[in-house]
Amino acid sequence: MPYFQDIEELAREVHAWADLRHEQGGAAARVVARLRRALKQARQELTRLPVNRALQAAEPDGLEAIRRLRPEGPRVLTGGLTDAQYRKRLKGAWLGRAAGCALGAPVENWTIDAMERLAARCGVLFPPRDYWPDHPNPDEPCYLVSRIRDFLKGHMRAVPADDDLGYTLLGLLILEAYGPDFTTEEVGDAWVKYLPMACTAEHVALENLKRGVPAQRAGVLNNPYLEWIGADIRCDPWAYAAPGWPEKAAEWAYRDARLSHRRNGVYGAMFFAAAISAAFAVDDPLEALRLGLTEIPAGCRLARDIRWALRQAPGLTGWREARTLVDERFRGMDAVHTNNNACLTVFGLALGKRDFTRTIGVTVAMGLDNDCTAATAGSLLGAVLGIDGIPEHWWKPFRNRVRSYLNGATEFRNSDIVRRFEKLRIRP
Repeated sequence: MPYFQDIEELAREVHAWADLRHEQGGAAARVVARLRRALKQARQELTRLPVNRALQAAEPDGLEAIRRLRPEGPRVLTGGLTDAQYRKRLKGAWLGRAAGCALGAPVENWTIDAMERLAARCGVLFPPRDYWPDHPNPDEPCYLVSRIRDFLKGHMRAVPADDDLGYTLLGLLILEAYGPDFTTEEVGDAWVKYLPMACTAEHVALENLKRGVPAQRAGVLNNPYLEWIGADIRCDPWAYAAPGWPEKAAEWAYRDARLSHRRNGVYGAMFFAAAISAAFAVDDPLEALRLGLTEIPAGCRLARDIRWALRQAPGLTGWREARTLVDERFRGMDAVHTNNNACLTVFGLALGKRDFTRTIGVTVAMGLDNDCTAATAGSLLGAVLGIDGIPEHWWKPFRNRVRSYLNGATEFRNSDIVRRFEKLRIRP
C-alpha cells in the first residue's frame, strides 16, 4: 500500500468525475486545467523540498565520498580462481540469472494469491520447481521481440528478451566498446545507440539524453524513480568481468548506475555487483552478501536494511514469513524499489541454502519485483555453485540462444556470451 494512498484514490476519483462531466457536456476542461497547474506546482515544490541533512550526509553521491563511508573490506579476494573454475562459475552466473528471470517474468509483481492460483490451475507445486507450463495471457508482448509464451515450459526456444537480461548484454557491449575505463558519458552513448525503450528511471534518463541533457544530469532531471531497482538489475556484467574483485565491480556499477540513479539506487547496484563478484571467490552466498556490504556506505538505508535481513535470515520459518517481515518493515514502499526487493533477494538466498531450484522458486514466490530478485539470486548463487550446480532443466531449454531487444543486437549465443566475458576479465 503506497505511503500516500489517499492521493492515488482521490486522483482516480477526480479523473472519473472529469470524464463523466466532459461526456455530459460540462466544462470539465477548466477544472482540469486548474488541477494540472496545481499538480505541476506541487511537483516543483516536492523536487525542491529539503531532505534530512544527517541522512543525506550518510548517503553521498560521489564515489570517493561513498568509499570514505564504507566499512573495512578485503577489496580484492585472493584464492587462485583458475580459468577453468572461472568459466564454470561464469556459466552458472549467467545461466542462473537467465533462469531466475525467465521463471519470474510471467508473474512479475503478481500477488502471492494470484501465483498460487496459477500453480493450482497448472497442477504444479508452489513455490515452483520448474518453468510455468501455462499462463492466462500467453500472447502478451514482452520487450518488443518476445511473448509470455516464450517463457513457458514446452514453448521456450531461447533465453527470452527481458530488461533484466538486456542490460547484462548491454554491459558486455559497453566493456567491449570502451574498455575498463569506460565513463558514465559513454554508458549514455551506448543507451542512445542500443536501447529502443526503457522503464521508470531508465526511461527518464534515456529521454533526457535524447534531448541533449548531459549524462551527469540525465538521472536527476524530473526523475522520482532514482532509488528504484533499475540500477541494481544492471550490475551483473561488472561482476562477471571482475570476478573476485568486489571493489572494481562496485566502481564499474557506480559509473553505470549514476546515469539514471542516486543514493540507494546507486548503492543497490554497487552492493550486488560487489556481492556477485565476491561469489566467484567464496562458497557461501550469504558470505558474498556480507562482502558486498563493504562497498557501500555503512550508514545508508540500504546497508541498514541488508544487515537487518541478514540478522533475520537464520530464524526464518519459511518464505511466507519472509515476505510478511518485508511488508511490515517497508510498508508504503513501491513494489519496484531497491531496498525492499534487495531484502527479498537476501531471504531467497538464505532460504534456498545453496539449492538452486529452491532458491529461485522461493524468491519468485515471495513476490514484489520477482523477476528481478530471482534473476539476481540466480546470478549470485550460480557464481557460487558453477554450472554443475544448476539442474539442466533450467538451462537446457535455452538451446544456447538468447533473444534481445537491443537495437542491432537481437541474437546472442550463451556460449559466446561466456567467451566474450572471459576475454574481458580483469585481474587486480
